[in-house]
Amino acid sequence: MNGVYFVYEKLKKNIEKAVVGKSDVVDLAIITLFCGGHLLIDDVPGTGKTLLAKTLAASIDCSFKRIQFTPDLLPADLTGVNYFDMKNSTFAFIPGPVFTNILLADEINRATPKTQAGLLECMEERQVTVEGKTYPLESPFMVIATQNPIDSMGTFPLPEAQLDRFLVRTSMGYPARAESNRIIRNNSAYRPEVNAVLSKRDVLAAAEGLNDVFAHDDIIDYVSAIIEETRQHGEVLLGASPRAGIHLLKVAKGYAAISGRNYVLPDDVKKAAVPVLAHRLMLTSAARVKSAMDVAVVREVLQRVPVPTESVFDGR
Repeated sequence: MNGVYFVYEKLKKNIEKAVVGKSDVVDLAIITLFCGGHLLIDDVPGTGKTLLAKTLAASIDCSFKRIQFTPDLLPADLTGVNYFDMKNSTFAFIPGPVFTNILLADEINRATPKTQAGLLECMEERQVTVEGKTYPLESPFMVIATQNPIDSMGTFPLPEAQLDRFLVRTSMGYPARAESNRIIRNNSAYRPEVNAVLSKRDVLAAAEGLNDVFAHDDIIDYVSAIIEETRQHGEVLLGASPRAGIHLLKVAKGYAAISGRNYVLPDDVKKAAVPVLAHRLMLTSAARVKSAMDVAVVREVLQRVPVPTESVFDGR
């Protein structure tokens, strides 16, 4: 675990040169990267969503591309196209921006469902299929998508199948007064320079290190119980899927690893539950009109499910 914690600590310190006062969100972004997942940042403009994505990418010696999603964006604009080379009389493939290590999908909900669906294969299977030919994507591959939950004009809400591909959903939130002062002071005079402190090999090694984090059978049963309880809740039409359970344990292992432990505690699962599960629940019509009801449902589920006794978690 020392290797994973060392990589995490180095990466977080570098990111926080530019991203001020968002320690929990930075932790989630790093865990998502180590887990090989994708991150959805759901917040109003100007809170630092794009800054977090760009700073994370700049901290790693890897390729980074940004796509501004608009209603006229086509799936081929993401994945790439075949064109006819007149000189050689053959078709050649021009890769799209998804052929990168970290992809920023800015304002993803402004693209049409057809274009949003163009990311499904990339996100889940790490490959792109164009006209019957499949092209693998390089590892690590991470999509960081942003969306504005307030502005509904000209937007297309992400369907459940798309949301389920995101390992984690989070929000930046407004900074406290002291943090706001620091942000304004720093960015009015200069932009903190962020250089790469890790290689792609470091990231892949940290991802491999998560496999060594031990999860007791009682922890796995606890995760399953939480998933099942989301399906029984009165405010939920469609509860969490088996994929959500897999993702919940992955992120819990991530929290254990960045805490310097090689075993998962119930608190790791609790900490991971809201960012992993809330965006995957389909609520009833009455529940959807209430603010942050999906988060409230997950927290209520955590209160209902008995927590395993900690006497069995001795790290062995």
